[in-house]
Amino acid sequence: MASERVIRSGQCHCGAVRFEAELVDDLATALRCICSYCRMRGAVGVSAVTGGVRIVEGEGFLTLYRFNTGTAEHFFCSRCGIYTHHQRRSDPLQYGVNVACLEGLSPFDFAEVPVTDGVEHTSDTGRPSRLAGVLRFIPADDDATP
Repeated sequence: MASERVIRSGQCHCGAVRFEAELVDDLATALRCICSYCRMRGAVGVSAVTGGVRIVEGEGFLTLYRFNTGTAEHFFCSRCGIYTHHQRRSDPLQYGVNVACLEGLSPFDFAEVPVTDGVEHTSDTGRPSRLAGVLRFIPADDDATP
């Protein structure tokens, strides 16, 4: 089956950085990671196709962060500090996009999000990516009292 490519609009919190992302299989690629950076960042990401992130406005506000091997490039707004997207280490031709920056979406729209093992990264081990677990969101019962 061919993948469903969808273009979604996104922006950082303050709106200085606006972008379009052409996603692979739309939201079906949602995941989190347990590497040291992703653990602290806490974002749910979806995959964009090669060259699939186009900055529409505010490219000058984007700041780049690299760590460890320096392969992955993590972009965030220098004004509000929100992570918008990153170029992946496992596939430097592909981008991960912060779901929370995409118009009309929230990380809490996903009942379950797979969590990959970025500590034992496939680029270091030569083995396929490993599922570290699943993050679940269970909405509170509206009738529950605090």
